[in-house]
Amino acid sequence: MSTPAITGVRILVIDSNVFVAKRLCDALKLEGFDVIHATQAAYALTMLEWNPPAAILCATTMREMGAFDLPRIVHGDAKTAGIPILAMGDGGDQALMDAFRAGCDDYIDRRLGPESIAAHVRSFLRSRADGFQPTQMLGSEDTALEGSLSHLDLPGVIQMLGHSRQTGALYVNAGDLDAIIFFDRGDVSHAESGDFIGDDAVVYIIKACNEIDHGVYKFVPGYTATTRTVLRSVTELMLDALRELDEEVHDGGQQQ
Repeated sequence: MSTPAITGVRILVIDSNVFVAKRLCDALKLEGFDVIHATQAAYALTMLEWNPPAAILCATTMREMGAFDLPRIVHGDAKTAGIPILAMGDGGDQALMDAFRAGCDDYIDRRLGPESIAAHVRSFLRSRADGFQPTQMLGSEDTALEGSLSHLDLPGVIQMLGHSRQTGALYVNAGDLDAIIFFDRGDVSHAESGDFIGDDAVVYIIKACNEIDHGVYKFVPGYTATTRTVLRSVTELMLDALRELDEEVHDGGQQQ
């Protein structure tokens, strides 16, 4: 597999904290990126059409417009829809879910430090270009990605496999849940769990794994489904699952 060149790839950093942004920009430059820094998102958006970056790295703690506000603007315009947005915040259990709900392509905990953030951006862009390499990530001879759902939630796993355009089968076991989700070059093509198949299965699986503190997943590359049962995009299905969870929490609160 060829490794795409990083040198000269433009990254737009949006952060009002000049001191933190300076250290981050320096770390990105050491990775070979061409970096543009803006302290205001509204101003940064004016340069996208004539000077589009390969990715936007934006803080979630901006006073006016922040990372969670950008997707509806950037991805809503056909000319800039392909620019990934990486949200950068102070962590928290729901940070990844909040970023996903907002339409961001990834989330990075800024407490990791500028060097780790820069390395994450590099890995993210390489994954989008050439696909995720499970053997490299695991550092073993096994051609499978596996882990605990207590460390990385299921939407995060699905999002990662989608961004890296993987083909294979994701096995999920959490409590009474036993499920499988097939990917075809990043798109979810088939899913089943118990009596649920297709779109309904994806929604059911995500809901069943919400905030779970136990469970495991294993991704085996190369496996394909014999039939396609998932007809909607995984983004729509995950949003449906999150919306149903929110409604269930709301209805439960009203009944108390």
